[in-house]
Amino acid sequence: MSYENSIEVCGVGKAYTIYPSLKARIYDWINPAHRSRHPQKNVLQDISFSVKRGESVGIIGVNGAGKSTLLKLITGTTQPTTGHIKISGTVSALLELGMGFHPDFTGRQNAIIAGQLLGMSTSRIEALMASIEAFAEIGDYIDRPTRIYSSGMQMRLAFSVATAIRPDILIVDEALSVGDSYFQHKSYERIKEFSRQGTSLLIVSHDRWAIQNICDRAILLSEGHIVSEGSPDVVTDYYNALIASGGKLTVKQVAHESGAIQTTSGDGEAQILDAILANEDGLPLEIVKTGQRVILKVSVGIAEDIPELVMGYMIKDRLAQPIFGTNTFHADKKLLDLKQGQKFEFDCSFIAALGEGNYSIAVALHTTDAHLIKNYEWRDLALVFTVINDTNLKFIGSSWMPPKITVSEI
Repeated sequence: MSYENSIEVCGVGKAYTIYPSLKARIYDWINPAHRSRHPQKNVLQDISFSVKRGESVGIIGVNGAGKSTLLKLITGTTQPTTGHIKISGTVSALLELGMGFHPDFTGRQNAIIAGQLLGMSTSRIEALMASIEAFAEIGDYIDRPTRIYSSGMQMRLAFSVATAIRPDILIVDEALSVGDSYFQHKSYERIKEFSRQGTSLLIVSHDRWAIQNICDRAILLSEGHIVSEGSPDVVTDYYNALIASGGKLTVKQVAHESGAIQTTSGDGEAQILDAILANEDGLPLEIVKTGQRVILKVSVGIAEDIPELVMGYMIKDRLAQPIFGTNTFHADKKLLDLKQGQKFEFDCSFIAALGEGNYSIAVALHTTDAHLIKNYEWRDLALVFTVINDTNLKFIGSSWMPPKITVSEI
């Protein structure tokens, strides 16, 4: 194994035997040679990737894609059917909320047991207990049975124990999606600090913010295969296109003129013909001034008869974080009963209340209030533009909210 890699997954597959009855399962347990008679369900197939020391990798995918199974294989909870996995360094894993907690034991007792399962001695856990309690912030509940804990309290305690000592490798499976936003941010800050100190992170999350802000790289699983791997923004764009599947979905990723990867998807029943950002005279813009009124012009062609059309757009910053988005459904401007061959232009006029920097606009054609029901076309990086501020009050950030400042002596 490469010295620089904390995790190496090589050609891993996992299959489970499908038994017609409990009797057949017991018979196979007694007679292992007969197991080949029953069909198998492949959960993972030919999975290969590595995680370098200090690297943060996110794993995303729809429910049933094999994400949790993969993490269980990496942590040794179960064994692969094919391939092999190599781990270098100490591992701390948070796979299932409160896994191993006994409901009748107190939080303190469960923390000691969980710490021992992570390889810590009792004396070491007791020395760390004060910091575990302080980070979990569950107060007197630490000495009460965990059966009366909320799911958020269980997550607080489980995460505090799992991260009481900085591990070489930290593996987290969706647990941080439970609980209040305050503790989520607190946990992410601890994760990022561990990463800065050299901890390798493998995290499963549906939270695009978490993947893009914490991870250096992302992996998309679909039906047990890796279908996309690369920068978090590119992979999450592909993921968003994948979950918009309507049965005829096609997803394409091509290099944009700027070098960024543009993702397009949809069944093509309605198509984006053109998208430009223009000034009030209709002239295309590539550079926009803070506070300038601009018009997003989107031309659309109808390729097949469709019952409904909604056009939506999303302005994103250079990190692909959403700044503002809306659509014609919410504006009560949706179109109904459209015929093949029709064309439309949507003009969206707004003030570019944005800070200096590079931005992009994603455009989508769909039905109802979101593209998840029926996706005609979704196009990331439909256009890109730069905002400059040469006449307004200097400020920091992506949103222009000029204050009226008054000063009086008291």
